[in-house]
Order: sequence, then structure tokens, then C-alpha cells
Amino acid sequence: MIETGRTVFLLAHTGRPAAIRSAELVVKGLQRCGLGVRVLESEAVDLPLPSSVELVPEATPEALDGCELLIVLGGDGTLLRGAEFARASGVPMLGVNLGRVGFLAEAERDDLEKVVDRVVTKEYEVEERMTVDVVVHSDGDIVHTDWALNEAAVQKMSAERMLEVVLEIDGRPVTAFGCDGIVCATPTGSTAYAFSAGGPVVWPEVEALLMVPISAHALFAKPLVTSPDSVLAVEVQPHTPHGVLWCDGRRTLELPPGARVVVSRGAVPVRLARLHHASFTDRLVAKFALPVSGWRGAPH
Repeated sequence: MIETGRTVFLLAHTGRPAAIRSAELVVKGLQRCGLGVRVLESEAVDLPLPSSVELVPEATPEALDGCELLIVLGGDGTLLRGAEFARASGVPMLGVNLGRVGFLAEAERDDLEKVVDRVVTKEYEVEERMTVDVVVHSDGDIVHTDWALNEAAVQKMSAERMLEVVLEIDGRPVTAFGCDGIVCATPTGSTAYAFSAGGPVVWPEVEALLMVPISAHALFAKPLVTSPDSVLAVEVQPHTPHGVLWCDGRRTLELPPGARVVVSRGAVPVRLARLHHASFTDRLVAKFALPVSGWRGAPH
């Protein structure tokens, strides 16, 4: 028995033909089972949608009012755009990966029929992923606030000169060096930029914060893993060139010399819909195509 009055929001990377085909399949499947579908007007232009689909003009939190789920079709960038939407509204996000790795995604493009079936029958669970809040200080004043699901990265702006920084944890200095940048990441982000910079892979259920140097010119430049309640800070030295702050690779801010970037556990998590109970270990092996031949398992 399908409940009436249920609505799902669909967000897609309409620049990809695969996303357009996938969106059409999802919309038809949901509507055939009596669920309403809502999309952005700007995306509807590129999608072959029936007139019964509800259109909204802007991607505001209010656009998801009354929606039980946000389905996102696309690669990592689209999934992170969906995460912004999901966090602001509190609506769970279900990602379908149409890109390469897609650690935030719960399903692949070949699973679309199963995705529709699970949504229709409400056979999914919701988990919360921790975020980070980011505060930028300059000359003693707060000049910017932001957040991230994966990471907040402080990087150099020019290729010619390194960024000179001092790292701080819980109000105490740790070390100073020149580098290409510093990644402050969540466990979710440990398989994103922090991974590329040589940081550890952290299982999502572990609550922690990561601080990973990028190409540091120093003897002690190890990735650091702290308590989720720790406060991380990166101070850009006054004599160094300008830096830049990137949050999830999507939102950017130029950092003047002497700027201080403070990263702490986010007050608002991102809610992700899960279709199955596959372990993160299996997901890691599948996403990175890790070699596991020869494994015999624990003795019985």
C-alpha cells in the first residue's frame, strides 16, 4: 500500500546525457507508483519531464518543504551540491553515482530500478555524517563563516611560493612550515582531498577530525587525527603570500597574510539515506578496485 501525498526532490547534473536518461527513468518510476516529484526550473529545461512534475525556481531550503527525500544524480561535484541543499533543509540525501568514485553515493546508475523500488517502499535508513564549521579571522575580526562535509582546505594561491603556516590544535601550537596547503577533513572527507594528500582513510562511524599537510617542506609533517571536539586552526604567516580557503572544493575565499582559519565540529550534520548495510570495507575495496585475491577469511 503506497501512501499518497509523498514527494521526492530530484537534483541532477543535466549537462550529462547519462543524468538526463537516469532522471527520466527515476521520475517515471516514482510517479507510476503515486509519488510526487519536484525539480528546479533551471534543470527542468534540459529534462524530458511530464507536466505533472512540480517546478521550483530556486535551490533554497524552503524548496524542499514537504519532501521526504532528495535524490541526487551525478558525480562528486553534484553530490556535494546536493549535500549543501540537504544540510540546509534537513532532508536526507540519496546519491546515485554517475561519475567515477562517488563515495557519497549510495547506488550506481545500474541500480536505478532498485533505487526507485526502495524509495517507494521506504526501505532505506538515514544516517548522519558530521560536518565542520569554518570561521576566518583577519586582524582580530571574523570576516567569513562557512562549513564543509568533506574538508576545509587552506592552500597557496601561486605556484611560485609556498604558503607559510602555523598549525594549532586546541589552542596550542603544533608546528610551522612552508607547504602547498593544509586539509582539515571529516571522516567522510578522508577519502576525498585528504586521501589524495596522503591522509589516512577513516571509517565513517569514527568521530574525528583530520589535519593533513599538502607537500610540506618539513621533517614533521604527518597527518594528524584528533578528537571530534578538538578545535583546529591554521594561521597564515604575515610575511607569506595570499592564500585561499576552499570548502568542499566548491566555495572559495581569498585569505590575506595573517589570516586565521578555525575549524571545529559542525553544528548541523548532513543526513544520508542508505539502501543497504554493506560494510565500508567492501565499499572501499569496490571504489578503489583494491586487490584482495588470495584472501581466505578467518579460520572456522
